[in-house]
Amino acid sequence: MDVTGGNGQPRPDENHPAEHPPAPETPNPEHDPERETQPESQHDQGRPDRPGADATDERTEHDRSLAHAGISRTDPPAKRPKEPGGGILMGRPFGVPVYVAPSWFLVAALITWVFGGQLDRVLPELGALRYLVSLFFAVVFYASVLVHELAHVIAALRFKLPVRRIQLQFFGGVSEIEKEAETPGREFVLAFVGPLLSLVLAGLFYLALKPVEPGTVPGVLLAGLMISNLIVAIFNLLPGLPLDGGRMLRAVVWKITGRPMTGTVAAAWVGRALAVSVLIGLPLLNQSGTLGGDRDVSGMDTVTDALLAAILAAIIWTGAGSSLRMARLREHLPDLRARTLTRRAVPVQTDTPLSEGLRRANAAGARALVVVDADGTPLSLVREAAIVGIPEHRRPWVPVSELAQDLTDGMRVSAELTGEELLDTLRATPATEYLVIENTGEIYGVLSAADVERAFVKAMARPS
Repeated sequence: MDVTGGNGQPRPDENHPAEHPPAPETPNPEHDPERETQPESQHDQGRPDRPGADATDERTEHDRSLAHAGISRTDPPAKRPKEPGGGILMGRPFGVPVYVAPSWFLVAALITWVFGGQLDRVLPELGALRYLVSLFFAVVFYASVLVHELAHVIAALRFKLPVRRIQLQFFGGVSEIEKEAETPGREFVLAFVGPLLSLVLAGLFYLALKPVEPGTVPGVLLAGLMISNLIVAIFNLLPGLPLDGGRMLRAVVWKITGRPMTGTVAAAWVGRALAVSVLIGLPLLNQSGTLGGDRDVSGMDTVTDALLAAILAAIIWTGAGSSLRMARLREHLPDLRARTLTRRAVPVQTDTPLSEGLRRANAAGARALVVVDADGTPLSLVREAAIVGIPEHRRPWVPVSELAQDLTDGMRVSAELTGEELLDTLRATPATEYLVIENTGEIYGVLSAADVERAFVKAMARPS
């Protein structure tokens, strides 16, 4: 995120799943201890990419049994987070939704109050009408910010990068571009077009100001819009993440080193240094009068300057840290593979008692049940959370069909999915379990959303 330009990264706090460590194993009377020492069935021999085989040595022994798995007993899969509302939907230019966050109304009121005070000194005859003029300035200024964001969006769509939304908020706007540019050149262009459009707007307001008489309402408005867009452009060109200038620096380092992660680390640390500079330097510049005007260094102006600097520094610092986390995520995403995360499953017919289905699963070392018809075509998946709610003494009398969720097209996923493609597929159809199939249509197993979440968190915890 930058102050007025998008960062080309998904928001980390909206889509990151939470880790749910498995609970201790609980005993089950239906389990035969001798089965723990028996070899796996011939059907699974020679399949090292299956969970329970050599490729998944990280799984513990109790993870091999559906009836005995700790998550089946005490930790049902977590609910997938809902997509957050972005505020008030204002429209969909180029098919991208534009939201105004509630915090915008706070900054609009602040701009109206501050700019109204300046108008009172320049045009005292306006009286209370100055606040209406100030509100108009706030709206037009944020329209300029929207143009800045649309520049990022148009470039992203040109490079075939999906854009989730634009959000106008307290300190500007955010273009949420869901994928990373494929080359450093595209990354540089994607970042540069935002400040470029702000510079163009500043120039247009300057040209419009030329024939206007100074000291009039149109003159003051055009001058304010010219200066504000110039500040937006210059601020975003500062070379530190999450600002556009930081992304441009990242692209340059990426081009030189050939490693996007190196570029991200360099630009993020420059961003953190920039945050410290803003925290210390902005109040000093204001007090010295470098940024214009006589200042009351011992009055309210000093407090306001310090507060503004602290907020800006916090935004830049946290944005730089977020960029580092997202870069680490993208570096480790290829480790998420549907094939290695999939649980072995056994097919059962609709009228099979739950106790019998669990017995078959234990015998095969499986952790999932797929309900099939007489021809072996999968119909539904037995929900892991539903099994937890059935007492053991009732399981012989409950058919698996009563605990199953009908399969939809989105719940059938390919065993070849990996990384971001896997997460995008699961996000498109939220569910607790998915049927994993081979390219030939053969059932490979069942993928639990909870397993993907744990693997996601584990991948994020590994150092880059």
